[in-house]
Amino acid sequence: MTYVSACRNGRMGGMNVPNDQGGLRARKKQRTRAALIDAGLDLFLAHGYEATSVDQIAAAVDVSARTFFRYFASKEDIALAKGTEFDELVLDALASRPAADPPLEALRAAMLDALRESAADSGVQRFLVTQHLINKTPALLAGNLRRAAGAEARLTAEIAKRQGLDPAEDMRPRVLVAAVCGALRIGLEATCADPSREPARMVELVEQAIDLATAGIPQRWGEDPHRW
Repeated sequence: MTYVSACRNGRMGGMNVPNDQGGLRARKKQRTRAALIDAGLDLFLAHGYEATSVDQIAAAVDVSARTFFRYFASKEDIALAKGTEFDELVLDALASRPAADPPLEALRAAMLDALRESAADSGVQRFLVTQHLINKTPALLAGNLRRAAGAEARLTAEIAKRQGLDPAEDMRPRVLVAAVCGALRIGLEATCADPSREPARMVELVEQAIDLATAGIPQRWGEDPHRW
């Protein structure tokens, strides 16, 4: 085997040569995706959602519209991307909670942990401004509701699994998730209404809303699916 053929096969002297091409491609794709989100949100905020086109977003990142559609199905996906990322944080946080955690404790901790992680990110102000944009843009509200409904369904399935329940027969997982997610929405709306939109205040308001919404829900559930 020649030196060239050995390199092409990823081996030298019987040893594997690290091949980071896959990792480089993944990082490049992630950077392009993030750049498209940032450019889209900048344009939405500067010119309005309806007035911004996919071609403008793509041009701002110096890529083609065809490349844009490799990452996103529509410009709506750009506007909802931050919310989708937050959904994944909550789901991952819930899945990593100890199995012995009661349902309310597990979901409350997962939601607040994800929120604190988001608040520590420099993009939290962008997230809050985007939420404000969604709330005042009718064209985005329906899509945002679909996104939220999908996330709630996945959280419900996770809570039901942790409790060994069938969510089709026992409504408690769904009711708990709806209460906590409704509180999240109210807390975010209250934060968006505050001109300062401080990340610490966001966490405080959401925590307060969750505690108010779940005040009557016990930590441990009984055997009767018709009552907590």
